[in-house]
Amino acid sequence: MRYALLICTDEKAYEALSPEESQASTAGYMAWGEEMAKRAVLQGGERLRPTTDATSVQVRDGEVLTSDGPFAETKEQIGGFYLVDCRDLDEAIEIASKIPGAHHGTIEVRPIWEM
Repeated sequence: MRYALLICTDEKAYEALSPEESQASTAGYMAWGEEMAKRAVLQGGERLRPTTDATSVQVRDGEVLTSDGPFAETKEQIGGFYLVDCRDLDEAIEIASKIPGAHHGTIEVRPIWEM
């Protein structure tokens, strides 16, 4: 079964990392990616640009409405995602727990509707 692993973190905390902390974080993500590639579960993923670069879109009464930034004000924002193919939810949780962002943020595990 496929799962989306949504990496939710505090953008301001990430931006405040020292160069050494940022480098260590990047190395952690690289190591995680290599392990997932060896396990052949990783199907894709991307880091997202900050919410300040986001545009929210709504359609109301046939009119397209846009606004800058995120639609909802929350402490944590989706900073990236991975798409993984796992045996079951337990394996998806085990994989999510190894994402470096799980140590300072939240990884939301969402099953994918197969179409």
